[in-house]
Amino acid sequence: MPKFEKSSPGLVARFDAAAARFPEAERRKMFGYPALFVGGNLVTGLFAEHWMIRLPDDDRVELLALPGAAPFEPMAGRSMKGYATLPPDVVAEDDALDGWIRRAIAFGRTLPAK
Repeated sequence: MPKFEKSSPGLVARFDAAAARFPEAERRKMFGYPALFVGGNLVTGLFAEHWMIRLPDDDRVELLALPGAAPFEPMAGRSMKGYATLPPDVVAEDDALDGWIRRAIAFGRTLPAK
């Protein structure tokens, strides 16, 4: 198992502030990083200095068209199906960030509970 780098304190604080705006999602850890879950399903979280998010196909295609967005690859060459990373400018802007988190939570509600 590769050793994962920690997220910066600033990014973790940013995640915590955003997570507080979504009390319907459960905050816990995934891969040792802060994450939000809905019905036991991971919907968004941090991974090193990346903010990853789980979206339905159409929303993910829209996100990946934005500069700086990318498929989520926890290990080089191994992308996680259904996940992408948010661009830094989206992470920096509350309204944009919250819009993507809302989409992820809505998608999480459509998934079978774990």
